[in-house]
Parts: sequence; C-alpha cells; structure tokens
Amino acid sequence: MKIRATVSLWSLAALSAILFFGIAPAFAQQHAGGAPHWSYSGPDGPDHWGDLDPSFAACKTGQRQSPIDIKGAEPADLKPIQFDYKLSPMKIVNNGHTILVKYESGSSITVDGKQYPLVQFHFHHPSEEEINGQKSDMVLHLVHVSADGHAIAIAVLLKSGGENPLIRDIWAHIPKEVDKEVEFKKVVINAADLLPADQNYYTFDGSLTIPPCSDVKWFVMKTPVELSAAQIAAFAKLYPNNARPIQSTNDRKILESNFTK
Repeated sequence: MKIRATVSLWSLAALSAILFFGIAPAFAQQHAGGAPHWSYSGPDGPDHWGDLDPSFAACKTGQRQSPIDIKGAEPADLKPIQFDYKLSPMKIVNNGHTILVKYESGSSITVDGKQYPLVQFHFHHPSEEEINGQKSDMVLHLVHVSADGHAIAIAVLLKSGGENPLIRDIWAHIPKEVDKEVEFKKVVINAADLLPADQNYYTFDGSLTIPPCSDVKWFVMKTPVELSAAQIAAFAKLYPNNARPIQSTNDRKILESNFTK
C-alpha cells in the first residue's frame, strides 16, 4: 500500500524541506516555522495535539496512528531490509523533545526495491511501541525519507544490559543548550552499530508519533539491543517520559518476518 503524505500547506513545506535540504521539520522532531508548541503533557500534550492546529488533525482523526501494541502479528514471507549505512560525522541536537542525530547523506535502506535515505535517528523513554502489552526501557527510531517524500521508520527496542559503545559516544556529545545543533566533524559514527544481529521485524502502516502525525511505514525489530542502566538513567534525567501513548490498531494488519541469514 502506498503511503500518502498529509495534504496541507504545512506538509507541502515539509516535503520541500525533504527534497531540498534532506530533512523536514516533522521528521526532525523539530517545530516547523509558525507551527504551535506541543509537548508530552498538559494542555499541549498528546490528548490535545489534534486540536492545536489544523495541520495536526491526523493526530486526532487518523485511523492508522502510532505507536501501537504489537500483538496478533501474522507470519509472512517477508524479505530482509537491505541496510546500507555508512560513516557520518556526529551532528546532534537536544531539541526539547528528544536527543536527535542528523545523518549525512549517502546512507539508506532498500525496501521492495525502493531506496529510502536515512535522515536522522532519535530516542524515546520508555519505548513507544509495545509487544504483547510490554514496553522496553527505551526505543531508537531511525527515520528514512524517499525522494518522493514517503517515509519509513525503523524502531530498535533498547533494553537494560551491557554498556552500548555508540550510545556512550552520543550521550557524551549531547549539547547542553536546548535547540542548539552541534556538529563534531572529527567524531564519526555508524548507525549500523545500533542494529541487532537478527534483523527480523514486525511491519505495519502507521504514523509519525509526533505532530503532524502523518503517514509512515513502520518496521519494528523483533530483537532488542542492549544499553546500560546508567545510560538509560542519563537519558531519563533529560526526558523522563517522551513517549506518545499507545494508539488503537483499528484492525490494521501487522505482519512479521521469519527469515534466516
């Protein structure tokens, strides 16, 4: 099923940003110019997103909203995602909603023969997604946007365990000033280091988990990746809860892969 962009002046501006600058405010988890403030609690929290601005209407009326509780998935003959992640200099921002790393052009995934460049990744505490009613300690979202504006998000669940070397490097470079983007050209990272060895997944049609809640195809890795309790606590100190509540599945189909590599 093709994913259609939300038709609005805001989304057209966002799409233009994707095509010309490589990343749109919505996918960057940053406020678009003139867009209203939103948060994870209070009068501008998730229960009210759809009322804050007409361009956020899907947050209230959309029938395929994310995140969801993943249960009742149907086994399907699905192919592995083709990851082609390369090194990128660390470009990081604490944007008031999450810690976000913008990725240099040249990295992508290929799904069903179509390429989707990686534009950014960011974190939520606790995980937004649930599997059979259970959340993980955190989740990583890797956001990819094709040249025609279609989006794929890959979720990697994060659980308490051993220290994660790449997350240690990311946390060490978090800017102290909110909304100040900092680039460390001599610090290079590879998002591939955040992927599990077993890359089987659940997949379904969903949405951004932030306003404007527009359409996204989701792939949720079935195997979590570890980070330490101290690393979880360090993020939670900044963001005790930056997870949108679970949304209704509305009988949408959830598929799961079971390939071997």
